[in-house]
Amino acid sequence: MAFEDVTVAKPTPETYKALEADLCNHSGKVPLHERFRALFTLKALADNEAVDIVGRAFADESALLKHELAYVLGQMKNPHAHAVLKQVLATKEEDPMVRHEAAEALGAIGHLDSIVILEEYLKDDSEVVVQTCELAIEKIKYDHRKEKEALPESAYSSIDPAPPTTDEEATEQLRAIYLNQKLPLFERYRAMFALRNQCTTESVLALADGFDDPSALFRHEIAYVFGQMQHPAAVPSLVKVLGKLDEANMVRHEAAEALGSIATPEVYPVLEHFKNDHERVVRESCVVALDMFAYENSGELQYADGLSK
Repeated sequence: MAFEDVTVAKPTPETYKALEADLCNHSGKVPLHERFRALFTLKALADNEAVDIVGRAFADESALLKHELAYVLGQMKNPHAHAVLKQVLATKEEDPMVRHEAAEALGAIGHLDSIVILEEYLKDDSEVVVQTCELAIEKIKYDHRKEKEALPESAYSSIDPAPPTTDEEATEQLRAIYLNQKLPLFERYRAMFALRNQCTTESVLALADGFDDPSALFRHEIAYVFGQMQHPAAVPSLVKVLGKLDEANMVRHEAAEALGSIATPEVYPVLEHFKNDHERVVRESCVVALDMFAYENSGELQYADGLSK
């Protein structure tokens, strides 16, 4: 998701109740995009009560929503979320897309105790889960280094699965690291986020070359980064990825949301078309992306406005 900064007022008990009713769809009539807006309001609150409400929403059937719940818990960086994230990661019947996001969230929160938990899944049946746990372990170790790197300022407020490389390298040099499948995934991710921070047409095209990578996790992260960058040059490759019916759902879903975030005119009919896709997670992503498209073109001050109601 591209919406990271939300201004919040002091919540009341009634506010929490209303947000939970929307997120958990107590009425059975709350549209998915409104549930997402409630979720991102809770993300901005980031207190224990908000974490508990998000945790209760994992009872939902939507893999898309549950994956977003896990992402938000990681971005909250509240250790109170550890219990529910560990439970989600341990649930082998859960969609790998959701379990992956739970592992990444543990990495984002960054407690050393989580390393032991993550190591349990380094031989998981799901490659996506294994790779995410590898990244999360490296991220936690990096965060706890005694010697800290001076990271460059970023225009993005997200907690990323790897910090951008601090080397002052040209786009082509970063591209070479990013595409080198012989290097550790963590190092390649660092180059990816450095390319994101450049946010030029050249860096967008370099990132798009990564869509040929064999790792679905890697490909999905590219689409996520494009959603953050909101650069029009990413639209053609994202449309191509969304249209690949044999592509992993987690990649196509992320491409749809990235297109909604970029929100240029040619994006709308594409999302409308794939709103009827045969895969539920893609259909739902297009519904959310169309709401994002409407927001980006509306002049609204903020996406998650649940505290202003």
